[in-house]
Amino acid sequence: MKLVTVAGPPSSGKTSVILRAAEGLRASGTHLGVVKFDCLSGDDEKRYQQAGIPVKTGLAGALCPDHFFITNIDACVQWGKKSGLDLLISESAGLCNRCSPHIRKVLAVCVVDNLSGVNTPRKIGPMLKTADVVVVTKGDIVSQAEREVFAFRVKQVNPKAAVLPVNGLTGQGSLLLQRHLETARDVETLQDARLRFSMPSALCSYCLGETRIGPDCQVGNLKMMDLS
Repeated sequence: MKLVTVAGPPSSGKTSVILRAAEGLRASGTHLGVVKFDCLSGDDEKRYQQAGIPVKTGLAGALCPDHFFITNIDACVQWGKKSGLDLLISESAGLCNRCSPHIRKVLAVCVVDNLSGVNTPRKIGPMLKTADVVVVTKGDIVSQAEREVFAFRVKQVNPKAAVLPVNGLTGQGSLLLQRHLETARDVETLQDARLRFSMPSALCSYCLGETRIGPDCQVGNLKMMDLS
């Protein structure tokens, strides 16, 4: 079974892009499924179900969503294999820009949208910087000049990635994304696999549920601002 990680900021159009690419993949005989990682809630599972795509949703709740993802993704791979899938797509939303769910030797896709502003590619960090494919959505809402500047900024951050403009509403450009997804490697297990980027090195009192503010309540791995 092939595995692909798709990540991007909330409302960038990840689900719409995946559904459009899935149309072509399923027409060519690919049996695909989706596992959706979210923080508190999400309705995207219904969209996949309406499209007839097997889907599982994991909500991180009070846990760090990045840690929740990495401790569950291999079990999701095993679910996909047990379900007889040819391709499993992992969709991650709500991950902080410090992190990235992308895994070495697993095709990595980042979805960003033109409306987020031309400086956004520099802010997203490893989620975009370590991706193999960067999908840029909502290009029909901005000018040609804005589209070109945004694509240039993406290339500045990740010169090696394929940058694909895709319209999640009409499906324009999704065929190219489909071709990339078809090149994903087969994965039997993620045991001993490695992330492309490390998780934050944070373990402090607030990670453990502390809500009070003040130096007496702040212990562990802390970083203070230089306000001099």
